[in-house]
Amino acid sequence: LSKVLDLPPENLIKSISAVPVSKKRHVADFQLSIASVTEDSSSGCLGHDRNLQAQKLAERLKCDAVVSEISAGPGTVNFTINRELLAKTVLQQVLKDGSEYGVKSELFSTVPRQKAVIEFSSPNIAKKFHIGHLRSTIIGNFIANLKVALGHEVIRINYLGDWGMQFGLLGVGFQRFGNKDKLKSSPLQHLFEVYVQINKAAEDENTKKLAKDFFRKLEEHDEQTLSLWKQFRNFSIEEYVRIYKRLGVHFDEYSGESFYQEKSQEVLKLLEEKGLLQKTIKGTGIVDLSEKKDLSLFSTVMRSDGTSLYITRQVSPSVDLAAAIDRMNKHSWDTMIYVTDKSQSNHFQHLFQILKLMGYDWAERCQHVSFGLVQGMKTRRGEVIFLEDVLNEVRSRMLQNMASTKTTKEIEDPMETAEKVGLAALIIQDFRGLLSSDYQFSWDRALQSRGDTGVFLQYTHARLHSLEQMHGNEQLTDINVACLQEPDAISVLQHLLRYDEVLYRSSQDLQPKHIVSYLLTLSHLAAVAHKTLPVKGSAPELAQARLCLFQAARSVLANGMKLLGITPVTQM
Repeated sequence: LSKVLDLPPENLIKSISAVPVSKKRHVADFQLSIASVTEDSSSGCLGHDRNLQAQKLAERLKCDAVVSEISAGPGTVNFTINRELLAKTVLQQVLKDGSEYGVKSELFSTVPRQKAVIEFSSPNIAKKFHIGHLRSTIIGNFIANLKVALGHEVIRINYLGDWGMQFGLLGVGFQRFGNKDKLKSSPLQHLFEVYVQINKAAEDENTKKLAKDFFRKLEEHDEQTLSLWKQFRNFSIEEYVRIYKRLGVHFDEYSGESFYQEKSQEVLKLLEEKGLLQKTIKGTGIVDLSEKKDLSLFSTVMRSDGTSLYITRQVSPSVDLAAAIDRMNKHSWDTMIYVTDKSQSNHFQHLFQILKLMGYDWAERCQHVSFGLVQGMKTRRGEVIFLEDVLNEVRSRMLQNMASTKTTKEIEDPMETAEKVGLAALIIQDFRGLLSSDYQFSWDRALQSRGDTGVFLQYTHARLHSLEQMHGNEQLTDINVACLQEPDAISVLQHLLRYDEVLYRSSQDLQPKHIVSYLLTLSHLAAVAHKTLPVKGSAPELAQARLCLFQAARSVLANGMKLLGITPVTQM
């Protein structure tokens, strides 16, 4: 193509793509999009002309030892690769690259390695770890996994809601209803109960005053008060770490609003010095964000009593500004990503705008990845309050399902397996659509073993794994690729060819759904091939070749699942 089109080969990398497998018909392996290589792609070049161009280009290209067939499609030129060469190259590449298959693709050759800070999960201490926090946790983990796989450096930050008036209330509540042993053994549960109890009395003037006093002491770093607050924080983090471990998630840094109280005052000073801070009649501090500077759009950064203000995320912009500036100083990152629900979009737009007004050009490299709401997540005991309830529920439902199928008798650790399969079910249900869409949660749909679910991915992985166990699982090197010419084998190979493009798409828009639908298709194709291309009872040469094909499929399936935050199981 480079010769005929007189373009350097690297310019063509993104114009040539693997053709998605079709159930209905046999398809070519690669296609070149004419629109992407013709000069006039921006002006209204009509489909008819494109088809003509494709036709002409196809006529100028000759088949050779690599390409066995060339044809023109609607605005595309299609290439079919020599069948044996296709099988040989794909299988060698998958088995040689292992967990790096797809990542080493030339699609990523121009992408610079970067340092990314990702802030995700970020629950509030003593409040419900609601389902939004679960979404933030698994989405942030996916983005971090993908970036790490692509060779970037990632810092995972959990920014806790660990400050504010509610800690005045909580402190008073703990003095009244608290229990040190319960705080140690189940801090999240206990603090939540205390918070609910004291909230009932929160209208009482005396309670209000005590809460104010407690928080004031906290702000003045009174030793006794601070020591109690530290226990709330530290015990909660210990329990979070344990639960995150069940999710397969870890953080490099547990930060929080409490870290930035003094620094947020410095930010307010800085805003004042730069002439960006305006006072309203009531004495609140605001920053004008409007185009015409007519206050048609502004952000409130300070309460009238001079303390920083707690807005949407129970946080004041000045605290978030301080955190962003501090992270830049500390980590000098290339990109910073915040993963929260979409109700906070305005907050982040304002935050990034204020940073820009302050003269921080890096504000343009900040990004808010927002997600929709989940409805209907309930456990058998009622509404979900703690993340752990969700994990226990999905594990027990999965154990029940496994117990009722006839193949589960001989699993070594059914609890562990149920947990991993259940988690896969939650993650796939969550990642199937656009992150910004709301969705209705359903246990039954998530846990189906057939259909497009996490359970089906795990089942496919376990089946392919036991196939390898049964027939010797040494790495197969020289197989006879002439044995892999059936349409069902070719479909799997063609699909494996596309993995790097799917990774590339997800790396561009940070949406996991591309990888999810790829893996579901891979599992369906592998299931069909598993039926029609038996290993058992086939001639040794044929059995070896098929085994190698299934090994490659399992390897890519496992890689993709791990990126999504799923641990592949080997039996179920």
